[in-house]
Amino acid sequence: MKIKKISSANGVITVPGDKSISHRAVMLGALADGTSEIYGFLMGEDCLSTIACFRDMGIDIEVNNEKVVVHGKGLHGLSKPEKILYTGNSGTTTRLLCGILAGQSFEAEITGDASICKRPMKRVTVPLSEMGADINGEYCPILIKPSALHGITYETPVASAQVKTAILLAGMYADGETVVIESEKSRDHTERMLGAMGANIHSEGLRVTIGQTERLKPQSFKVPADISSAAFFMTLAAIMPDSCVTIKNVGVNETRTGIIDVLRDMGADLTVDNVREAGGEQIADITVKTSELHGTQISGEIIPRLIDEIPIIAVAAVFADGETVIRDAQELKVKETNRIRAVVDELKKCGADITETEDGMIIRGGKKVHGGHFLAYGDHRMAMSLAVLAQKAEGESTIDNVSCIDISYPSFFDDLYSLGEQSD
Repeated sequence: MKIKKISSANGVITVPGDKSISHRAVMLGALADGTSEIYGFLMGEDCLSTIACFRDMGIDIEVNNEKVVVHGKGLHGLSKPEKILYTGNSGTTTRLLCGILAGQSFEAEITGDASICKRPMKRVTVPLSEMGADINGEYCPILIKPSALHGITYETPVASAQVKTAILLAGMYADGETVVIESEKSRDHTERMLGAMGANIHSEGLRVTIGQTERLKPQSFKVPADISSAAFFMTLAAIMPDSCVTIKNVGVNETRTGIIDVLRDMGADLTVDNVREAGGEQIADITVKTSELHGTQISGEIIPRLIDEIPIIAVAAVFADGETVIRDAQELKVKETNRIRAVVDELKKCGADITETEDGMIIRGGKKVHGGHFLAYGDHRMAMSLAVLAQKAEGESTIDNVSCIDISYPSFFDDLYSLGEQSD
């Protein structure tokens, strides 16, 4: 696909709902006793895969433009699926389902697309096995059989909200207490949602404890706009001339706002206004204007707070003066693709001065870059990052397989082109 360009970016937009929260709202709604409503649900392919899996387990889910309605049947109300549960490209669906299915009274098998079948599942199957789960497989397909679960204390080797959540979901079905201790704080949507629904859960610092849970109360979920999707337009506004973009109703949960901190560290003219609470999460309006960016250092405890935003941060770094160093991001190697290598390989095509390291990359910015023929690797965040890069690069750019953007942001190009006149 040839990427059309705009000369500047100006306007007000609302990006789609948070992907992480949308997944969890369907799952927890299905396990609640009664009917839950989800407003602002992300109608992307990944979240629709979650809906399909729970429909295959007997949950009635209504989908319309205004809301998703989940008719929950309780923690023990799921039915044995008549076919293999197919999670598409969704790592969140796959890993979280492992935790839920570990506590069920029926056998089930999970698989996904070619990308999912290459992504490591041992990080989930190992702790679940320690809890007594009868679960096999380092990669999909994964077979899970009924078993009695018991609580454990588990220290996560890498901060991962997916791993933490899978263990906590299984912990609702386990005898005794289940404790997850993280190396760094990962996103905490699961803990917030379970607490609001009446689960026996408690968080303190890096430690989360859950006990056996009898029932979950249905909820009316209000899903904020996804900061991971907003990040593309935050970066676009910062690097483009004569630009000012406001993104409305963005979730600004402190475990997700690393992108705001980094852009500010780089000198972005960025303001966060109208901070308020909706559905147990903080939301706000974010405005970014044309900025003179400079390099920065990104490592340590901030990495889990921006792991999904590193591809677009790398694009910002290309247009920033000086050196940006990203470390401690080895988790990127096991995303939809090896995002460290993919980012480095693709940005080199446009003339960027970028070097791959074992756990990240070094970008020496401020140099002129040109368009190129880019590959998205079937990775939605790569495709959108490259589309933003193309706006500022000299000359023409094309990206292969941009359809993967539908995973999280089907209207991405519509929103992009709404912000300015197309220059070619």
